[in-house]
Amino acid sequence: RASSSGNFSAYEKCYVTIRRGDERIAVSVIGLKDVNRAVDGDLVALELHPVTQWIGHEKDDEEKEDSLKKKDEEKKKKEQTTNDTSGGATIAADTAEPNIRDEDNVRDSVLVPSSTSSSSMTELRPTGKVVGIVRRNFRKNYCGSIYTAVKTITMNVEENDAELSKEEEEEGEVTQDSKAEKKKKKKQKKKGQKNDENTTEDTTTPAQARKQQQQQKTEREKITSENEIEHPDGTTTCVFFAVDNRVPPILIRTTQRDRLLGKRLLVAIDSWPAESKYPLGHYVKTIGDAGKKDVETEVLLHEHDIPCDPFPAKVLACLPPDDYKIVKTPDRLDLRHLPVLSIDPPGCKDIDDALHCTVLPNGNYQVGVHIADVTNYVKAGTAIDLEAAKRSTSTYLVNKRLDMLPGLLTTDLCSLKGNVDRYAFSVLWEVTPEADIIDVDFRKTIIHSIAALTYQQAQGLIDQPEGDSTNDIQAGAVKRLASLARKFRARRIGAGALTLASPEVKFVLDSESLNPTDVQAYALFEANALVEEFMLLANVTVGKKILRHYPTLSVLRRHPAPNRGMFDSLISKAKCRGFAIDIEDSKRLADSLDAAQIEGDAYFNKLLRILSTRCMSPAQYFCSGEYKPTDWHHYGLAAPVYTHFTSPIRRYADVCVHRLLAAAIGVDPLPVHLSSKSYLHDLAANMNRRHRAAQLAGRASVQLHTLIFFSGDNSGKEEDAYILDVDTSEGVEPSFTVIVPRYGIEGRVRLSNISANDANLVREPELHRISYKDDATGKVATSIQVFEKVRVKIWVNIVQENQKELVVDLVEPKIGPTQEVSASSDDGELTGKGDANRTGQNTPPSKKRKK
Repeated sequence: RASSSGNFSAYEKCYVTIRRGDERIAVSVIGLKDVNRAVDGDLVALELHPVTQWIGHEKDDEEKEDSLKKKDEEKKKKEQTTNDTSGGATIAADTAEPNIRDEDNVRDSVLVPSSTSSSSMTELRPTGKVVGIVRRNFRKNYCGSIYTAVKTITMNVEENDAELSKEEEEEGEVTQDSKAEKKKKKKQKKKGQKNDENTTEDTTTPAQARKQQQQQKTEREKITSENEIEHPDGTTTCVFFAVDNRVPPILIRTTQRDRLLGKRLLVAIDSWPAESKYPLGHYVKTIGDAGKKDVETEVLLHEHDIPCDPFPAKVLACLPPDDYKIVKTPDRLDLRHLPVLSIDPPGCKDIDDALHCTVLPNGNYQVGVHIADVTNYVKAGTAIDLEAAKRSTSTYLVNKRLDMLPGLLTTDLCSLKGNVDRYAFSVLWEVTPEADIIDVDFRKTIIHSIAALTYQQAQGLIDQPEGDSTNDIQAGAVKRLASLARKFRARRIGAGALTLASPEVKFVLDSESLNPTDVQAYALFEANALVEEFMLLANVTVGKKILRHYPTLSVLRRHPAPNRGMFDSLISKAKCRGFAIDIEDSKRLADSLDAAQIEGDAYFNKLLRILSTRCMSPAQYFCSGEYKPTDWHHYGLAAPVYTHFTSPIRRYADVCVHRLLAAAIGVDPLPVHLSSKSYLHDLAANMNRRHRAAQLAGRASVQLHTLIFFSGDNSGKEEDAYILDVDTSEGVEPSFTVIVPRYGIEGRVRLSNISANDANLVREPELHRISYKDDATGKVATSIQVFEKVRVKIWVNIVQENQKELVVDLVEPKIGPTQEVSASSDDGELTGKGDANRTGQNTPPSKKRKK
């Protein structure tokens, strides 16, 4: 089965899974010729290349792969975007893309006899080519937009005329001859040409070279100009570009080209003839205007396959009646007398968990983690259970939540709200004040939460002076929990658990339009860590319990150790700043991250933790019977066994674990389908896919709202940024990637005022630094190095009609030819330009307003 990889132009590079005995092997298929018109998900006939052509066989093969990667990188820089509504700068990623082995339990390399020694083996990545399509997997509909070469030309002409008209207004009346001459010069200038009287072979200035570079066609424009055809019958063959970069451009024939421009469309693929470079398809329907929030939200939900239809009648029929009462039943332990409370973000409606901590007569503490008893209402095999299994997770967007379960359960009967009785599944420990666990019990319970606190409210209780909280039940409980959490955390970190970070931000939304009015860094309190610590403890404790009873049927969560290759770049970057990153095991990595501190720059350490997280694959659900016990390990938590038990309202994995735990303690029988390893394999695969899709949809929603936020400010915003990566490759335009902590934005800044072959440009790959020498002295005037702080400007560039992208430009430090740095320069550039350069419409915000 063919699967496209997640990189740019993914339809040109994919892998095919084949079986070798009980193992599944991924065979790399690289290049349009070898991919041979296969698309993601096709069932194909594959011919393996000779072993001598496998990746890693010899040094030159590795160089070919490196060369291919480099070409991919260069193509990325030239391409407009992979998502044309929010290209340019993007929202910073949390983790690496899941690799083949971790995502699908598929090997991507095999051991073969070494070509240099008959007695040794070497590990190679097999390669092959598609020789036939057994069964097509054309998805029902693809979402995207059409482009047209005609429209692009028209827009450029209109821009020329508009600029000329504005200049005429400013300069007064002109004769027809002078107008024609000015228009002629303007057209020459747009093409990056010099006027005839000044043209010589060697006098092109950097500004003019920059103009020429900006006018180069993007990849999409090239494809469009080569394939768009106007037919005599009035129809037009248009080129459709899907939002999903694994989908090749699709040729559709329509009479509605002009009406469809600037719209988000659904298009279906019909066929892919051998003589056609791209597949043929047809128009299905229009979603709406590209760039509009509701339309783009519908697009991102469609692209990530997020279930968003209303729950069907057969699902709603499984719900309790409106007058349902929660009452004590004989099989439940009554804990309503205990001071149970919840701690959640402000406005949380789906409260999965609550806590309590009381002092026992012997001086120890009784600690309880109480989790919503979802399986009391969602019975195995019912319509509501099957729907929850299909959805697998709730999806959280900036402006709305798409629930796994109907609202009656999500925000009412299952939600552990304050001052009401609720059914719970509880884990109860006896713990010493020094956080030593004496005993543990698992019970179905009925509880009564005395308070639904926010993190900030809980933090206020933690910070209360001791004397003020003596008679305060809530404060006493929260303080005891905080004290235990500190000890549990210290013990976990001592065992090698990692403290990582993400560039998370939150939006302040307008109450009516729900458009963002502000972006703020997500504030973390000790109360956040308190809740996290007890949720981790509950998940580990339950994981061990179900594994003892069901060693081959437990639904667990694993986090594989990263390989050194994933960390090589970060190790090199940290080394050039004087720090050593040790990844021998999670403990050494944690210690080396703790030691990497720069006085006066607290964000540097957080940046290293963000980048460390990206060097790791995301954790995965799995069935314990499919992996060896040594592979159950959760690297990030330094836990040999881990599962998800604490969020059954929003995660189906937790529902399965509740059923396993209930069977383990003899409360309920194990559902028949949970006794099948093949069923659990498919279930885990779907949960992993849905979980990843929900994460990506959430990020896409943040990116969309970030674009909307910046679209409301024509002048752009200046902010501090940190350099993540510096491109030191020879022969390419100098550039570097930054992260803007204030907004969680990541973007590439292009120093397009410096020619790729400028003699004054110094590239230092081992130091991850580029420098520029002063013409007069020959000494380095300015340099850009990884992890340095810079000042950038963020603004929105209009790519084509309603299609926009975020652009990040360098403000400080100024780098490059000093004679070119001028606020009034002809092309409006100050120093470096961001991703807008590749669009050919590089007008800065001030110039746009003037036009």
